[in-house]
Amino acid sequence: MAAAAAVVGGMVASGVIKVVIKQIGSAIGGKIKLHKNLKRDLQKMQMTLESVEAALSDAERRSITDSSALLWVNRLKAAMYDISDMLDDFQSDTQSLFGAMRKRISMPDKMKKMQKCLQKITEDHQNYRLTPETCTNEQQLPDIRENAGTMVEAEIIGRAEEKLEILARLSGSTSEHTTFVPIWGFGGIGKSTLARSVYNHPEFEKHSRVWIYVSQIFDLKKIGNTIISQLSRQQSQQILDLHSINIRLQELLAEKKNALIILDDLWEKRPSQLEELKSMLKQGKGCKVMVVVTTRDEGIANEISTVQSYNLPQLSDEMCWEIMRQKSKFETRDDKERLEPIGKDIAKKCKGVALAAQSLGHILKSKSYGEWNSVRTNHIWNLSTSTDASSGHEVLGSLLLSYNLMPPYLKLCFAYCAILPKGRKMNKYKLIHQWIALGFMEPSSIFSNWQLGESYIMQLLEMSILRHSKAVVECYDTNKIVTLFTMHDLVHDLARSVMADEFNLTGPNCRYAWNIDCTKPLKSSTTSPEKLRVLNIVRAAGTSWSKFHHDAIAPAKYVRVLHASVKSNRLFASIGQLKQLRYLHAPNIQGRVDLGCIGMLRKLNYLNLSNCEELSALLESIGEMEGLM
Repeated sequence: MAAAAAVVGGMVASGVIKVVIKQIGSAIGGKIKLHKNLKRDLQKMQMTLESVEAALSDAERRSITDSSALLWVNRLKAAMYDISDMLDDFQSDTQSLFGAMRKRISMPDKMKKMQKCLQKITEDHQNYRLTPETCTNEQQLPDIRENAGTMVEAEIIGRAEEKLEILARLSGSTSEHTTFVPIWGFGGIGKSTLARSVYNHPEFEKHSRVWIYVSQIFDLKKIGNTIISQLSRQQSQQILDLHSINIRLQELLAEKKNALIILDDLWEKRPSQLEELKSMLKQGKGCKVMVVVTTRDEGIANEISTVQSYNLPQLSDEMCWEIMRQKSKFETRDDKERLEPIGKDIAKKCKGVALAAQSLGHILKSKSYGEWNSVRTNHIWNLSTSTDASSGHEVLGSLLLSYNLMPPYLKLCFAYCAILPKGRKMNKYKLIHQWIALGFMEPSSIFSNWQLGESYIMQLLEMSILRHSKAVVECYDTNKIVTLFTMHDLVHDLARSVMADEFNLTGPNCRYAWNIDCTKPLKSSTTSPEKLRVLNIVRAAGTSWSKFHHDAIAPAKYVRVLHASVKSNRLFASIGQLKQLRYLHAPNIQGRVDLGCIGMLRKLNYLNLSNCEELSALLESIGEMEGLM
């Protein structure tokens, strides 16, 4: 999947240009009084971008295989970010008399530079002969009220026999101790979905059940502590040595009669490590422990199994078509007789991969006959025809096609999900607030930004892009329920590919920086820290909680989202300089925190200072933040 990153990195540009056109419109029609010439220049810039936007869909499609188109799209995207920063800077500085005077001098120069850059991009667009869209790919947002209820997971299609086979292997073991049943097959084929179906089967309702996402980073202590936490049904303190973990597991399992443990997505190949894992789960005397393992590797499956491992076959073309029929609400259409042969051809291109059929089925739900046919003949399918199915690249074409058909704002929201490491759970509440802070919401006179965010979440769930987490539900101190999501590894790979260099701190176009050491100055070899939109800072292991470099965040003057996993109150010495900050998550700060600087953040709409020891001047500061949600 990583090899494809260079050729799909331009596909997020349509979302970025939408955000900037909206931003220019807000500046023109906003409360801030504009000089006559500046207003005229902004209107001209808006018209230029709208003309470029009309040809952007063609450019994005061509950028996958055409290096010239990719270069043009990336230059356009970089210019969009620069224009956005210029507008934000202007609006912040006009709030003070000194800033307004400074802007009166510097703004015309910046505008002239931006116009020159846009003129070159426009000329290049004409030279490439990019074709404007004749019809829109945009989908209408569903009525949010229709999706207000709790989403129930649909019946798994085409896996009834496979499910019965796994159940038979689990119940057929005569051992009173631990049975390991591995399910193996290539990525996206439905291993985790089948395991989830087994987990939810009525046969195991009275069992003690545990679900663990193992991931490519194999951490035996983490696995052990997670099992302990779920078996005890409480957030236990982390046990640091394996011997103590084994003793605690032995105690907990001895209290149980039956236990079902799902180890999802196991990559570890070393026999010694797998043997330790097996030994860890053979602790409970008198307890029958059943373990289902999902993996892509046959060797791992054979190494860990105590009964015959199960090779999950690809779905038949008929089953892929059945999934697509359900997801697209095919039976409700008037033109289904004309669409059926096209749909069956698309189902064949899914190559038996359930994830591909699910995402495409949902995307096709609102499409016309002509658009179904365009999907069938789309050149993106050719990207994956020569690859080895076992590598998981077979699914790339179908997922990339689903992404390409998303509305621009949804493209941005999806791609942003890749900011978290693979396998990390996403908090719905925080995710929507971050989307809002980054301006990813489509302008609407009917729905609030929060309602739009919930609608985007629903669409990503329906496409199987996001999945509800099996983890124990978290709660805030206010007892507010927190919904958690996960993302399939292949979908995460695609999102990272789409964002490409925007996550790479060593490259020239990084916008999203994650796990940055707060004890060092914020810098990289080629990226200007000013370009960063999102910054997650952490304290390096082994350093004092109070250590914090004065330039850890200050250079990121255009950052919109700051997520601080630190305890030093020195964080707030630089906060006031971040004029564009919309989202601040900084819980657990130790020592006295003077929050007078918070009042300077006029654009802040999300603030989390939970569990901070000492807060001062907070109420006065909050009163000045009009946008705080």
